[in-house]
Amino acid sequence: MGNYSKLITSTLIVFILLFLEPILGSFTSTDFLDHSHWPVIKRNLLIAIAAWVLIEVTSLLKRQILKRYDLAQEDNLDARKLHTQLNLLEKVVIFVIILIAVAFIMLSIDGIRQIGIGIFASAGVAGIIIGLSAQKVVGALLAGIQIAITQPFRLDDAVVVEGEWGWIEEINLTYVVVRIWDKRRLVLPSTYFLEKPFQNWTRTTADITGTVFLYTDYNVPFNKLREELTRLLEGTPLWDKKVNVLQVTDSKEATVEVRILVSARNSPTAWDLRVYIREKMIEFIQKNYPDSLPRTRVSLLNHEREGRRDN
Repeated sequence: MGNYSKLITSTLIVFILLFLEPILGSFTSTDFLDHSHWPVIKRNLLIAIAAWVLIEVTSLLKRQILKRYDLAQEDNLDARKLHTQLNLLEKVVIFVIILIAVAFIMLSIDGIRQIGIGIFASAGVAGIIIGLSAQKVVGALLAGIQIAITQPFRLDDAVVVEGEWGWIEEINLTYVVVRIWDKRRLVLPSTYFLEKPFQNWTRTTADITGTVFLYTDYNVPFNKLREELTRLLEGTPLWDKKVNVLQVTDSKEATVEVRILVSARNSPTAWDLRVYIREKMIEFIQKNYPDSLPRTRVSLLNHEREGRRDN
């Protein structure tokens, strides 16, 4: 009932305004109200209330549609897509409704109408200055509308922006709020995401592949590492059972680089899985193959030979 209370209230106000004029006729002989101003007042009130009703109807329709799409679900790609579109479109519709309502109210009042006509008809330095100063605002608004249509990101997408990793928390017409992993908030203008590159880890799906690097000695048994990796992954619910890869990706003077690829259902889970696998694999090497840990070799052959010659 709470969702409809504002609509009922506004409808009652419109009904009262439509039938209030005959009642006010009895007050025209007093100073209570100048009855000649009543048509303009009534028209402006009706415009304002109509705008209010349209805004409430828009919000109500959005809430009713989004009730069927829960962001708390594990696979919430469609829900995030619809929430992003409707939230931004709601802001656009509300902005247009308010703009049109204010325009109609201004045009219905003689003094304001003349001022408005003079502003719109004037051409000169003032108009150029206003146009230049409004470029960024208009650009931000258009960027917000473009984001709503093209959707380079959605609500709750995992992104990397300005070197920070976090989630899209708010998408407004002129700015976007990114909730960083340590609970800080990064606020960026909408135009940023159309002008600069950024990483979106959940653009098409929420699942993601994580990387773990290990550096070991040349004598480490790689097949044993692969067996241990498989055992660890099969024993943890963090793994989504899709990616399980261990490869030697580089070799240097003292160490070899082992890259592990694992997958998880979303980016926070992938982070926890990477940390878990890194820790357990290091423990496995420490316990079973301590000689395979990175070490520095020093050759003393020349010194030994020189010592023998001296003797």
